[in-house]
Amino acid sequence: MSAPKFTTDRSHYGPALERWFGNRFPDWEDLTISDIDIPVATGFSNETVFCTVSATVDGTRADHRFVVRIEPTGGALFPIQTEACRISVDVQYRTMATVADHSSAPIPPLIGYEANLDVLGVPFFVMGHVDGRVPSDNPRYTTSGWVVDEATPEQRQTLVFGGLEAMAQIHAMNWRELDLGWLDRSPDGNPTMAHQRELYRTATQEWLAGRDHPVLEAGLDWLDLNDPHDERVGMTWGDARLGNILWDGFDPIAVVDWEAAALCPLEADVGWWLMFDRMSFDDIGVDRLDGYPTREEQIAHYESITGQTVRNPEYWEVFAIVRFCSIFIGLGDRLVNAGLVDAAINPSVANMVTQALANRLGIENPTPSQFG
Repeated sequence: MSAPKFTTDRSHYGPALERWFGNRFPDWEDLTISDIDIPVATGFSNETVFCTVSATVDGTRADHRFVVRIEPTGGALFPIQTEACRISVDVQYRTMATVADHSSAPIPPLIGYEANLDVLGVPFFVMGHVDGRVPSDNPRYTTSGWVVDEATPEQRQTLVFGGLEAMAQIHAMNWRELDLGWLDRSPDGNPTMAHQRELYRTATQEWLAGRDHPVLEAGLDWLDLNDPHDERVGMTWGDARLGNILWDGFDPIAVVDWEAAALCPLEADVGWWLMFDRMSFDDIGVDRLDGYPTREEQIAHYESITGQTVRNPEYWEVFAIVRFCSIFIGLGDRLVNAGLVDAAINPSVANMVTQALANRLGIENPTPSQFG
């Protein structure tokens, strides 16, 4: 998922980061920073900076590539799980550190988290650059690009199953053994799906600020009425999809984008994964690629490697679309506030995700997208 960035003056990034790296690596001599790259679009919320640090260590000059993730000035798009989760980049860094230490899921090298606002004005963290490729969102990887043009049917299956296996590795962690209570929004140490439904209903009402969103309201009500009471809770990735994995060929080498991490029934990640599968084929009228597993085959593969049955997959896919519909409220408002979209066609409510939710619920959508 990508959208334009709204930060304007970045001239201080180079000198500030050069000082930061110098403090982080005091043994690196003649340290300089160069090749600072800030893509126009690097995700919905966090700004991402790529840079090269050159330094001499033990008489040898070398270049090192890094990635800096910067706290969004407008706050995270996903709702805040607990008071300890108010800083998005802190959530991401702490979660990635946990996964790196206690899971076999691949995580980029973590260099450091910086809370001192004197450096860049906002918190940030740094990780080592991973030289991999990513299935594209725009154009969608199911319509063009290396998944379509280069992959054999067997490699497409390897790709999808490899992503599910990385997800399963994350889900294998026991959150109670890993000091992850800072993610727990329950009052008694027993998080359930009810706590997530309450979070998204409350956040949605706040973000809408009095605006009507009948399809999303129907989705929230449907989740309440159809609660499967599946409380097999663990740490969920939150944004589980192929596009949030870096790949070496068709092997996953880094799982990224952790701002939506939560303590939730693990099927929630499966539902988000299935939602993006549907949006990448059915919802845009694209035939499934040869060798690309069906949703049923993907569920079966996840079950085979976890030993856990995915119960009520429809429920978890609806929950995913409700979550996506909710965060579109903030995205639409940010696009309007930045002057990138006319206020008259604010996509906060009228967007393709709202239509996808209406389709899954089998109801009318009185707020069709004006973007076609």
